[in-house]
Amino acid sequence: MDLRSNRTLGGVHLNKTLTKKCTSLPPNVNSNGWLQNEHLLTASLPILELHMFAIFLISHGCHFILKRYGIHILVSQIIAGVIVGTTGLGQQSDYTRIFLTVDSKQILGTLAGLGYQLFGFINGIKMDLALVRKTGKMAIYSGILSMVVPVVLGGVTGRIVIKYWNLDRLDRLSLILVMLVQSMTPFPVICSFIGDLKLTNSELGRLGLSSVLTSEMLTQVLALVAFFIGIAYKQRAKAAIESVVISVAFLLVVLYVVRPAMFWVIKQTPKGRPVKDLYTDIIIFGALASGALFNYIGLNVFLGSLVFGLAVPAGPPLASAVVEKIECIVTGVLVPLFMAMCTMGADLLKIDFDDYMLKSTAIVVFVVILAKFGAYLVPLLYFKLPKQDALALAFLISTKGIVELGSFTYMRELGILTEGMFAFLVITVLLSATISSCVVNWVYDPSRKYAGYQKRNIMHSKELRILTCIYRPDNTTIIINFIKSLCPTIQSPFSVSVLHLIKISGRASPMFISHQMQKKTVSLHSISGNVILSFKHFQQNYRDAFSVNVYTAISPPKFMHEDICTLALDELACFLVLPFHKKWLVDGSIESEDSTLRTLNCCVLERAPCSVGILIDRRNQVKSIFLESSREPSLLVVVIFFGGNDDQEALVLAKRMSQNRNINITIARFIPSTDELEINRDHSMLDSQALNYIMHDCTEHETVDYIEERVSDGLETSKTIRSMLDKYDLFIVGRRKDIQTPQTAGLDDMNEYPELGVIGSLLASMDTTEKYSVLVVKQQVAL
Repeated sequence: MDLRSNRTLGGVHLNKTLTKKCTSLPPNVNSNGWLQNEHLLTASLPILELHMFAIFLISHGCHFILKRYGIHILVSQIIAGVIVGTTGLGQQSDYTRIFLTVDSKQILGTLAGLGYQLFGFINGIKMDLALVRKTGKMAIYSGILSMVVPVVLGGVTGRIVIKYWNLDRLDRLSLILVMLVQSMTPFPVICSFIGDLKLTNSELGRLGLSSVLTSEMLTQVLALVAFFIGIAYKQRAKAAIESVVISVAFLLVVLYVVRPAMFWVIKQTPKGRPVKDLYTDIIIFGALASGALFNYIGLNVFLGSLVFGLAVPAGPPLASAVVEKIECIVTGVLVPLFMAMCTMGADLLKIDFDDYMLKSTAIVVFVVILAKFGAYLVPLLYFKLPKQDALALAFLISTKGIVELGSFTYMRELGILTEGMFAFLVITVLLSATISSCVVNWVYDPSRKYAGYQKRNIMHSKELRILTCIYRPDNTTIIINFIKSLCPTIQSPFSVSVLHLIKISGRASPMFISHQMQKKTVSLHSISGNVILSFKHFQQNYRDAFSVNVYTAISPPKFMHEDICTLALDELACFLVLPFHKKWLVDGSIESEDSTLRTLNCCVLERAPCSVGILIDRRNQVKSIFLESSREPSLLVVVIFFGGNDDQEALVLAKRMSQNRNINITIARFIPSTDELEINRDHSMLDSQALNYIMHDCTEHETVDYIEERVSDGLETSKTIRSMLDKYDLFIVGRRKDIQTPQTAGLDDMNEYPELGVIGSLLASMDTTEKYSVLVVKQQVAL
């Protein structure tokens, strides 16, 4: 039975139709099954499970197609909600009678609402407000303008529209709230888009997150203002004042009680040990209680959980423990249900542009979106950001997502939005997410900034600039000993940048920290303290022979290559050293193997703006007993030379090592045993010139030897190299990717590690107990 509603909002008639329906109590949760002659769909649990199955099947099916075009998964979730909701299957009366009943929607809505609340809590944890203080002018100006300008222009447009159509009080309220929501730049939405588009560690993504953190502060103020306005209209000004007082009291408790308690928990957790489950459970309970409190005072539960999440110190050990505990179920299950639940109620057939209210909403939304886009774009262009990057970032910041959709759903439940307005706003969110994803993927390519337009390799560099990465603590020793082998002297100094890479956990924004070694204030108690201390002592031993700077990058492993390549570009590095992903025991067996690090190395090899070397340690640590005071050569190095750019780069590196009297260099050239002509005469001439140049410069060094090995195929090459294992400490080889020669014929079939090339892979995979190290060199590929 349909009844006209008598509810009012601040004395304003809502013009809303209520439907009286019956339900059974207690609810029938489980079905007795068809054997008991009971229909499966008379129970709430099977209906909930079928709802979830349909939502996940449709959303993932759509995303399987749309992800090829870089479209965010949010679009697929909205489409799934529309299909299983009123507009799609809801047009069938039998489907509506079974699946869109009050009981089924209430159960699904409760589960989805819990997901939305926990999603706000997780994003509150990931937000590091300390980064706002470190944000540059460009991010601050663009973040503020992208909030202020849309509000001003949207307000002016709304005032004009209100006067033109002479809107009543409720319609004015609807228009104002829609304008405020459209002007927001929620951190969770932009962070999700940046991560899904794989821009987290790009310069574009970092700038976007920095500016969003600035505008997020204004967003929360706008959100509170919008909700307080709604409360004032709904329950009079007195209720709004009470909500303000309770909200302020809650913020004070979070700031002066909850946050100090979080730091106490961190102090109680031993270094390197996980946080106790009791503490994480209490924190999650606190987030749920915060949402319940905000719901009690008439505010959105999302805000309560978000504020409580801000009290959790970002990063490990506490934030990471809480996020890892609930993130999978929240983002993988509950959030898709929430997105679908919001759009299930959108009846797209009720969009009628003959309705003056819908026309007003469309005009205001259009003006706000354009104002937001332009207000963000202008500061970027003013600070001379490349036009393509500025355009991509402006589209990214203008996109809409889960927060806006949640706000519109909440306003619809209050009766502030009509069915037609709500359906139209759902379409705007859908189009915004689709267009932004496509434009950003089309306009911006994070890898193009690493293109080798300049020659940055050892061969063509006047000054040796090295960037080396530390993945694990045990990488430090071999890296330091390798740098020592490059003979840093006052007459021939060089610079070293060290990047300590740490997996991100418990925060959304990646961090990049510079530890200036020259400053006495550098903290040795930081997360990279041991690395800093090791290189500081090493630098003190060499004084003015070389300079070193240590950096820490905290980011997702799949984006770490962006940090490495960006730093290599910024530091003008000509040689990048990466540790190998495997670790061996004394008996030659494998101790550990990290496939994530192998993937990372492969990504760096593809994108690096300079020459790259992968350093493999077979329990040799580049001869840890390498002593400068020794009179006899204590480090025996051999360069395996076949020819090509990579091998020539390896020769130049060996030439640098030859300046150290405690290192013996052997250049072992492998040539075909037959009289076959070289495949590429030009390359053969360049190889000979490189060898002659190196040998001519090194004639005065008694520690440089040259030998030739004649081999007929890869098998003989393998046997010859194996015979060298007990004679040398360090093997330097070129990667020589896709280069076919008679000397390596047949080795491609045994290439276990393609990223090392056939010879590097041969040395890395040999079954032996000999101790040695290998450096695989790849020269920069210049455009």
